[in-house]
Amino acid sequence: MKVTFLGHACFLINGTSNIIIDPFLTGNPMAVTKKEDIQTDYVLVSHGHYDHMGDAVAVAKKCNATAVSVAEIANYLARNGVNAHAMHIGGGHDFGSFKVKLTPAWHGSSLPRDDGTAEYLGNPCGFIVTIDGKVIYHAGDTGLFGDMELIGRLNSIDLALIPIGDNFTMGPQDALEAIKLIKPRVVIPMHYNTWPLIEQDVGKFKEDVQTNTGVTVRILSPGEALDM
Repeated sequence: MKVTFLGHACFLINGTSNIIIDPFLTGNPMAVTKKEDIQTDYVLVSHGHYDHMGDAVAVAKKCNATAVSVAEIANYLARNGVNAHAMHIGGGHDFGSFKVKLTPAWHGSSLPRDDGTAEYLGNPCGFIVTIDGKVIYHAGDTGLFGDMELIGRLNSIDLALIPIGDNFTMGPQDALEAIKLIKPRVVIPMHYNTWPLIEQDVGKFKEDVQTNTGVTVRILSPGEALDM
């Protein structure tokens, strides 16, 4: 199995099933992969903001994939012709080749309508994906919260995908505290350097995490993969 970073908060998991999370490719200044290049069985969407919902409709339709998200987003995707599976935070589901559980994430979730108003799309979430004997935690867009300790205690997390960009999500210091709570084996930082507002020194983040926790940090460039 391998996990490929596609830029911002988008990851492609290739295993018994192929899963893309937060497929923001079109308009993503970090992306080196086009939506037309994606082959996937499932599309997971953490929340409704454009830089996460992204190409979810186009990719799901092209691949005849099942989209998985909170009920409000699943209903939005279904209205747009996508086969969608609705869930909610705290709920889990076994899709046969993998399992997914939705976790809390402290953020917002909406998309703009044509009339300038916003459509509320439920609560944002993170994902715990269990596939091919590995447990991957995609935290979604979130601030630091104490129940991350509970997530780490109840799940033996092999890989955590953690935002570090600050301003809209945790910054590096809060992300370090999150890692102390979650206790994953490996961390890949995400949601940074896409735009100047969320630029971070990822090398310093890696050094701080490995010095203070002993957890391995893998810095991936868009298109680069981690074999698990």
